[in-house]
Amino acid sequence: MFNPDENPNPRRLRPVPQSLVRPALLLLGWLMVALAAVGVVVPGLPTVPFLLVAAWAFARSSQRFHDWLYNHPRFGPPLRDWRDHGAITRRAKILAVAMMTVSFCFVVYVSKGWIIPAIVAGCLIPAGIFVSTRPEGPRT
Repeated sequence: MFNPDENPNPRRLRPVPQSLVRPALLLLGWLMVALAAVGVVVPGLPTVPFLLVAAWAFARSSQRFHDWLYNHPRFGPPLRDWRDHGAITRRAKILAVAMMTVSFCFVVYVSKGWIIPAIVAGCLIPAGIFVSTRPEGPRT
């Protein structure tokens, strides 16, 4: 009879101990906050995707840091807009689509064939459509 406590396949991966998960998630969260902070000052480097990953990591590792991130004066508003309304500001949409366009033009310029630009276009077009079709948030 099968005993679920026995490991029938000794090569199967065992779950990571919870004592290692929390520090790893905290480290991931702070790394993403640092990258988002760089994105605030470096044109073209996104901020919100890094903040979303940080919020996810903090939600699973530290309620204190999660609350700090959502209440931060610079980082909090776009996170709250996304959480509450699935919204992206018009400025962020324009910047995102513009940077995707610039990136695609650069890839076309440096590529010698059509395959790489086609792959990049296949990734950027759906991303641009997704970003463009998100609501812009509640009217205030």
